[in-house]
Amino acid sequence: MKFPKVHTLKEIAQIIGTTFVGRPDFPVLGMNEIHVVEPGDIVFVDHPKYYDKALQSAATIVLINKEVECPEGKALLISDDPFRDFNKLTNYFRPFQALHASISETAQIGSGTVIQPQVVIGNHVTIGKNCIIYSNVVIYDHCVIGDNVVIHAGTIIGADAFYYKKRPEGFDQLKSGGRVVIEDDVHIGALCTIDRGVTGDTTIGAGSKLDNHIQIGHDTVVGKKCLFASQVGIAGCVVIEDEVTIWGQVGTTSGITIGKKAVIMGQTGVTKSIEGGKSYFGTPIEESREKLKQLAYLKRLPEIVEKLK
Repeated sequence: MKFPKVHTLKEIAQIIGTTFVGRPDFPVLGMNEIHVVEPGDIVFVDHPKYYDKALQSAATIVLINKEVECPEGKALLISDDPFRDFNKLTNYFRPFQALHASISETAQIGSGTVIQPQVVIGNHVTIGKNCIIYSNVVIYDHCVIGDNVVIHAGTIIGADAFYYKKRPEGFDQLKSGGRVVIEDDVHIGALCTIDRGVTGDTTIGAGSKLDNHIQIGHDTVVGKKCLFASQVGIAGCVVIEDEVTIWGQVGTTSGITIGKKAVIMGQTGVTKSIEGGKSYFGTPIEESREKLKQLAYLKRLPEIVEKLK
């Protein structure tokens, strides 16, 4: 998430009430999660296991809970609770904005687009030309919909990321200030849910087609011309490259990559990154030919046991 204007390190420290290491006028352009940070971004880290990763990332401002040596060309914000203060920044730069009509006055809707009854379109949403948005679709604030997009009834675009920190008193939510970006010629079935990024974008690439009852987690990037069957569940921060086919009831873990033109057979559990151009099946996931061989051998197990007797 980029800020509306450039802020200084001192200004950001004042917003969240922290001390800082670096020039007071050090430029701050935005905030992001570790996997999508760029120069000028703030990233937060609150566990020693990830200190080096954050300090060596592309982010030039690190919100951290320990005074450490500041890498050259970077700045630090020292906080007793970086998770809390990252949420403060999200609330400051992208606060909740109540909606007072079914379609916000700030929404931009392209020519030829049809909006059916009972649709809710949030603040600062952009929808392109020649789209069809069916009844009871909800599109949250700041989401971007391209041209020639079809979204069927009951689908929710842009709900919060499922991202929590466990504390003694319960679970603390990491606030979501990101967007969903749906590119041109995408079709989305009924009763799908696509969560917005925490600070970045959840993206559905041009020409992709999603069946009914599909969940896409926060900050996931779906490539172009992908095909997903019903009841697919994609976790957060997954990269799915172009022309991937995923059949029904497939689930994934977070933070993995599915390679270009991979085919994943139904009811598979994608527990790791996989190469493109191959077919996969089973849990744990393996190439489908190998997995089917294993199942064939397993069926023969009673016969083999009898022979061994």
